[in-house]
Amino acid sequence: MKIVVIGGTGLIGSRLVRQLHEQGQEAVAASPDSGVNSVTGEGLAEVLKGAQVVVDVSNAPSWEDDAVMKFFETSTRNLISYEAAGVKHHVALSVVGSERMLESGYFRAKVAQENLIKGSTIPYTIVRATQFFEFVKAIADFSTEGNKVRMPSALIQPMAADDVASALARVAVGSPVNGTVEIGGPEKFRLDEFVRRGLAARNDPREVVTDPHGRYYSLEISERTLVPGDDAQLGKTTFEAWLSHAARQAA
Repeated sequence: MKIVVIGGTGLIGSRLVRQLHEQGQEAVAASPDSGVNSVTGEGLAEVLKGAQVVVDVSNAPSWEDDAVMKFFETSTRNLISYEAAGVKHHVALSVVGSERMLESGYFRAKVAQENLIKGSTIPYTIVRATQFFEFVKAIADFSTEGNKVRMPSALIQPMAADDVASALARVAVGSPVNGTVEIGGPEKFRLDEFVRRGLAARNDPREVVTDPHGRYYSLEISERTLVPGDDAQLGKTTFEAWLSHAARQAA
């Protein structure tokens, strides 16, 4: 089965393409690096010839409010338009809790993307994932003041990028659900604890301070903003196992 992965050279896309190849699928990595641009439409008609499934894991190069909205709306409209010639399943990666973080232009854009997919005639599955382990340092960097990282103690249920790719691979070869699937990690953490453990594993000297008014990517969040529902599909990789693997790779 030909499966085209939009954003197929990125963090999730490269892992997804590899896993699909290992399963014997004809997975094609489509990105500007390979001459395919979902925003301009360049290369879309050619790469989608004979494709049964499209998995969109692309991400906006800019998170500025207008730019990110333009990216997701334009890209999604183009994909839907070109897919009408024969694609049977549109899979899109989105974010758990997007509708709870609409103060952010990024999450407003993700909700707009989801709505375009839901309103199209292409059978679809939207996969909403929790935060990735790989971004623990980025979360800290965004909330750093001097040598302190101010983080709230809200719950988070992060997961490994490899597990995100595995979930997407399962969805891609399955039937469209014409709805949303949530995925998350096997463990819940307090956000401050998650960041504290992540920085400690990197020997990062910054102090993580628990602050009820601390922000998550500039957003004030509530207790369960970042966690999926009880019916979420859970990955297998624990944070400790991921940290150990990351340490071995860095050695």
